[in-house]
Amino acid sequence: MTTTVINIRSETSVPDHIVWSLFNTIFMNSCCLGFVAFAYSVKSRDRKMVGDITGAQSYASTAKCLNIWALVLGIFLTIGSIVLLVFVYRGAYQMSLEMMKNRGY
Repeated sequence: MTTTVINIRSETSVPDHIVWSLFNTIFMNSCCLGFVAFAYSVKSRDRKMVGDITGAQSYASTAKCLNIWALVLGIFLTIGSIVLLVFVYRGAYQMSLEMMKNRGY
């Protein structure tokens, strides 16, 4: 009796997060985290093409973590910049009103 071994490749889908990384690279590149996440996403896609699912999952999880941090920092910096601009413009407006009042305008 002979035995036959059939290797069935399981097609597990490994998300490489390349679109999210590209978005973070272009719009939310805080401390270059978006660019590093994009590099890890490309590495994940390369590992997936080669067939190294474990390596692809490792690079993908690193890219996901970096994307989360880049997005959170980008949102905080954007909100902080808006709040800072509002306070600066408000202070400048108050100062200009005081200058006009003191000069008799």
